[in-house]
Amino acid sequence: MFNISSIYPKKPGYRFDFDYYLQQHMPMSIKKLSGAKGFRGVSVERGIDVADPQMESTYIAMCHYYFDTLEDFLAAFMPHAEELQGDISNYTDIIPIIQINQVEITKHRV
Repeated sequence: MFNISSIYPKKPGYRFDFDYYLQQHMPMSIKKLSGAKGFRGVSVERGIDVADPQMESTYIAMCHYYFDTLEDFLAAFMPHAEELQGDISNYTDIIPIIQINQVEITKHRV
């Protein structure tokens, strides 16, 4: 299984509209990608800060898509790449870091 992550690092004076991201961008993205071959799931995480400065989050948000193969993800994503990437400016001025991982171990209890 493969994990494709969009990671939004904290930058001074950043703009990130979580309402738009969670209510507009992600539903659009999920609608376009979740019906594709090999889709396994998606998660969105929001970085939080706590009172201890040493535990301050490094990232504003992370989105993780899970697919059986990288080829399955690319087949699902590429037809929609321009629209999905074009929507980024509607919720942030941060250029996301894209990280592709082969998942070695996963276990979730929700």
